[in-house]
Amino acid sequence: QERLVESGGGLVQPGGSLKLSCAASRTMNFEVYTMNWYRQPPGKQRELVARISRGKRRDYADSVKGRFTISRDNDKDTVYLQMNSLKPEDTAVYYCNAHLDAALQTYDYWGQGTQVTVSS
Repeated sequence: QERLVESGGGLVQPGGSLKLSCAASRTMNFEVYTMNWYRQPPGKQRELVARISRGKRRDYADSVKGRFTISRDNDKDTVYLQMNSLKPEDTAVYYCNAHLDAALQTYDYWGQGTQVTVSS
């Protein structure tokens, strides 16, 4: 079973920054997956925050454009989410997702989530 392990969450003041990391298990063939960051605010549905394809094309939710940056290091099997100018509404559990549409099967793996709290 493949694994994703997030880290880097915590408590930060409005306007501050955090960098989340998500490390994939070495057996995963990480570089072929599209990697996504989702978040789930308290009492709300999970939403897509940022995506980076195997070709390193990046897409962002409108609410985080210009503030968040997704990147990946295929040598380290790790995806990152740099979050700047954080707002209270960014408070959520952040989840890493690996997605692959293969010829005969779709693969989806999820991390356990990391809490980000933006508060003064």
